[in-house]
Amino acid sequence: MSGVPLAPEASARRLRLDVARRLDGMLAGDHLGFLFGPGTEAAEARLYGPGDDVRRIDWSVTARTQQTHVRDAVAERELETTLLVDLTASMSFGTVRCEKRDIALAVAAAVMHLAAGPGDRVGAVVLGSEGMRRLPPRGGRDASLALLHRLLTEPRAEGAGPDLAAGLAAVLNPPRRRGLVVVLSDLLSPPGVEPPWARPLRMLATRHDVIVAEVLDPRELTLPDVGVLRLVDPETGRHLEVQTRSKALRERYAAAAAQRRSGHAAAVRRAGAGHVVLRTDRDWLVDLATFLATRRRLRAAGRAAVVR
Repeated sequence: MSGVPLAPEASARRLRLDVARRLDGMLAGDHLGFLFGPGTEAAEARLYGPGDDVRRIDWSVTARTQQTHVRDAVAERELETTLLVDLTASMSFGTVRCEKRDIALAVAAAVMHLAAGPGDRVGAVVLGSEGMRRLPPRGGRDASLALLHRLLTEPRAEGAGPDLAAGLAAVLNPPRRRGLVVVLSDLLSPPGVEPPWARPLRMLATRHDVIVAEVLDPRELTLPDVGVLRLVDPETGRHLEVQTRSKALRERYAAAAAQRRSGHAAAVRRAGAGHVVLRTDRDWLVDLATFLATRRRLRAAGRAAVVR
C-alpha cells in the first residue's frame, strides 16, 4: 500500500488488511494497551524505595510492620478505545493525494488493528452529516470490521455540523472506565484566544489516555501564486475571491496559518494529550508509526527512571 489511503468506497476488509500489513512491518506488532503507568488491579505490597509514588503507600501494612510499604498495581492490558472521528464538511477537502477525511478513515483502521488484543473493545463518536452519533464499543475482529464499514459509508457532510467540543463532551459523558481516546480531526474552529475544544479536551485527558491526530492539507498552510483564487467555506457556503499574486497577502496567510497551528499544538500540550500532525501530501502511516514508536519509547524510559 502506498501513502495514499484507499478511496472511501473501498471495502473495510481490504483497507484494514492493507493498513495492518504496513503497520506490522513498522511497529513489530505493538499494541496500544496500558503497558505504561499504574493499573487498577492491586499487586503485592513491598518496601518503599526512592522514586516510589507516596500515593501508593499501603498504610495498613506500614502500621503492622513499622516499615513503609507501597502496593503496586498490575498494568491494564484490556483496552477500551474510543475513536472521535470528525467527518464534518471541512474534512472533505484535499488538494494533493487525498482528502482529509480519507486520512481520518485510514487512521481509524490503523487504530482498530493496534487495539485488537484479547478483551479489547473499540467504539466511536462520529461527527458527520447526521449530526453526532455514538457507536458503542465492541470487541472482536468482526465488530471492528463492522465499525470501519459504518465509518467508510458515512455520507459526506454539507453545511455546519456538530463541533469538536460537543464531540469531546460526548466521549466524556457518561463516564466510562479509563481507556484510550483517539481524536481524528482538523481541529478547525472560529478564531479566538483559546479553541473552544481546549477545555473539554483537558477534562477528557484527566481521565483517559488521549491522542489527537490533527489532519492538514498544505493549502491550509500556504497560498499558491496562481492569480485570482476562488475560495469556498464548506461549512457556511461563503465564497471569497483572493488575488494570490500579492506576496504580502500570501505571507500574512502563512503567518496566520502558522499561528493557528502553534495555538493548536499548545492547547493539546496543555491538556496533557499526545499530538501527531498528519498531512494529505505525506505518507500518513510513516508519520503515525514514528509518533507511536517515539511515544512508547519515552514512556518506557519514564518507567525505567521511576524504577531506578
